[in-house]
Amino acid sequence: MTARIYQPSRNAMQSGQAKTRHWVLEFLPESPRGIDPLMGWTSSNDMHSQLRMKFDTKEAAITYAEAEGLAYTITDPHKRQALVRQGGYGENFASNRRTVWTH
Repeated sequence: MTARIYQPSRNAMQSGQAKTRHWVLEFLPESPRGIDPLMGWTSSNDMHSQLRMKFDTKEAAITYAEAEGLAYTITDPHKRQALVRQGGYGENFASNRRTVWTH
């Protein structure tokens, strides 16, 4: 049973960084998913694929995996650069603008 340790990326629909500070340990699927012939639902016999554990640090997740004797892989996150304009959003509404701000 192999576990994957990673830090989730931010939601593509939001600009905030919420829920991206913790580390997640989840198990890789051991058996493929199948289609139920009666209802057409996707199902699996692998109960470990439903587990997802959150840790405050990467070291805590690694410690847990080693204590339980789990094989694991670590995926480090790709940090993006902050895009900060000088003056920021409030500059659009400054009373001392030299040019007119129109659409």
